[in-house]
Amino acid sequence: MVHLQFRRFAGCPVCNLHLRSVVRRHDEILAASIREVVIFHSNQEELRPHVKGLPFAVVADPEKKLYVRFGVESGVLSLLDPRAWISILRGVVRSLCEVLLRRSPWPSLKVHGGRFGLPADFLIGSDGRVLASKYGSHAYDQWSVDELLALADQRRSPNSQHVTQGFSSYSVKAN
Repeated sequence: MVHLQFRRFAGCPVCNLHLRSVVRRHDEILAASIREVVIFHSNQEELRPHVKGLPFAVVADPEKKLYVRFGVESGVLSLLDPRAWISILRGVVRSLCEVLLRRSPWPSLKVHGGRFGLPADFLIGSDGRVLASKYGSHAYDQWSVDELLALADQRRSPNSQHVTQGFSSYSVKAN
């Protein structure tokens, strides 16, 4: 299976906070036969310094073609939703510490594709069908690693039915 994640821009403190949780548990994700693929709406040059050392595929989609194809949206309220505030604060503090310790570059002040993207997650089966999806309603609204592992486990059980939200017949090739 492939866990296809749509994130915001290169160096996004909120996205980095989430991705670090995925990195910490990447061995568990691999053991569950899940391959991570993360998409950002930044170009390769902006993205490269922010994704060094990530143990999974990262895709630059500056034209947001994949975002459009999967119906992933942006919204000004993504940062104003109170449910995201603690994660935004944690992400900003963590990113600031990383920058000050020279472990990470500053995020660009001029963000390609905007700052108001919403996250989205898709679990894609080996046959290319979307098995499950989640469209975030605020900046930190995505599957946790526990939720991802539980979904994958449910989809592997012989009695499970394919569950999609908004993509009943949509498929992609998961190479």
